[in-house]
Amino acid sequence: MALSRFWTFILILSIGWAVAMLATGRSHSLGVLVNGSQGDPIVVAELDSVALSGTPLLGRLKAAEDGRVMLGDTLVTLDHGGIVRYNHGTQAADGLFETCKATVMDLWLPLIGYLTFFCGLMNLLVDSRAMEKLARFLSPVFKRIFPDLPAEHPAYGYMTLNFAANFLGLDNAATPFGLKAMESMQANNTSPARATNSQIMFLCLHAAGLTLLPTSIIGYRAAMGAANPSDIMIPMIVTSFIGTLAALLFVSIRQRINLLNLPVMLFVVGISVVIGGLMVWISQLAGATKVHFTDNLGNGMLLLIILLIVAYAYRHEKLFTAKGTNMFDSFIEGSKDGWTTGLRVLPYMIAMLCALSIFRNSGLMGIVMDGFSTVLAFFHVDREIIDAVPVALMRPFSAGGARGFMLDAMKTYGADSLTGRLSSILQGAAETTFYVIALYFGAVNVKDTRYTLGIMLLVDLVCVLAAIAVCVVYF
Repeated sequence: MALSRFWTFILILSIGWAVAMLATGRSHSLGVLVNGSQGDPIVVAELDSVALSGTPLLGRLKAAEDGRVMLGDTLVTLDHGGIVRYNHGTQAADGLFETCKATVMDLWLPLIGYLTFFCGLMNLLVDSRAMEKLARFLSPVFKRIFPDLPAEHPAYGYMTLNFAANFLGLDNAATPFGLKAMESMQANNTSPARATNSQIMFLCLHAAGLTLLPTSIIGYRAAMGAANPSDIMIPMIVTSFIGTLAALLFVSIRQRINLLNLPVMLFVVGISVVIGGLMVWISQLAGATKVHFTDNLGNGMLLLIILLIVAYAYRHEKLFTAKGTNMFDSFIEGSKDGWTTGLRVLPYMIAMLCALSIFRNSGLMGIVMDGFSTVLAFFHVDREIIDAVPVALMRPFSAGGARGFMLDAMKTYGADSLTGRLSSILQGAAETTFYVIALYFGAVNVKDTRYTLGIMLLVDLVCVLAAIAVCVVYF
């Protein structure tokens, strides 16, 4: 219900605001909401060239090869129809039509590819009974965190693979595992349209985004000229770990789960030791050596997982024979699930991303961001922190938008400034909350997400506060 209300109000308020701005003359056209791409110039006025007849400006436009002239920070263009357009600023996001197209071409089709391959691998796990053994191994811990799931439930294995992929910064691999976990838990859902406690716990932990290897963020920092692109690794690991613990605690309180038991405590301590050990090791590396190590560790672990799955399936090939199939046919059969899952999630992706596109292009999101910045300035928050706030505010709505703010912050203030580093940590240690909810619950046709959105936004806030604290202390 909360997600439905958010989606409805975003559309009503954004379109209403855009129409009001047009009616009061503060904007020139509604076309920015419907057409165009992110970064396109925004038309603020149009004139017939006749109205400028004999003026130096028209002469300059006609003399220019491309019919474009800059007047300060305003771009003036002359088209073949004799229309002079004044362009000021750039479009904040893709328009409605471009968003629909980009969602299918740039997000959905690649997602179909990832789902097809990894769903095939997961079917090998199921048919070779490796998933049963993995679930049995994890059952002592998971049955205490997910008490509503039966012991040794197959979702335990899928969730483990999802967490592992997220931990290694392999978002593309994490999504198929996560969707299979949601589908597996949905099989035990006695109210199919309503989210279960287990689904909420999993999604909140997933969205907390415990990350060890933020390879993409390191790459962006290197491209922006950071002296040590990977210096944000340890602060990002600490921030995402705090976010994960917060998600576990908040959901446990809401679901009245007792976390003070030996298996869970040992599990948390064990993860802390592993993260601490890797942090110590990585902190001893420097420059290109650190980037090379982290890149090979992430990709190497993914290849190792694939190798172990195939090798285990081959070792137990007789199980496939007993079912009248073989490993390749089992892989193909599982791959078909990727296609059907992709078809189910597409409408949810388009609905959410189109609403956010209109929200940004209407200018309403900019007003909200400016309001937050003003409030923070009133409380004398450091200006370098305020300059990174747009990334934190945009991240729950749009990964691409937040990435744009991050790159702009590094370009404007420097990659090694507090603003540049904090923007990088905020981008890497949080999740695209609204998109994730729409994608994962959409895959299993759950419409009542209960308190998921509230807790995920609360975890986002914890991650923001933790990132600020860790960044100030560390740097």
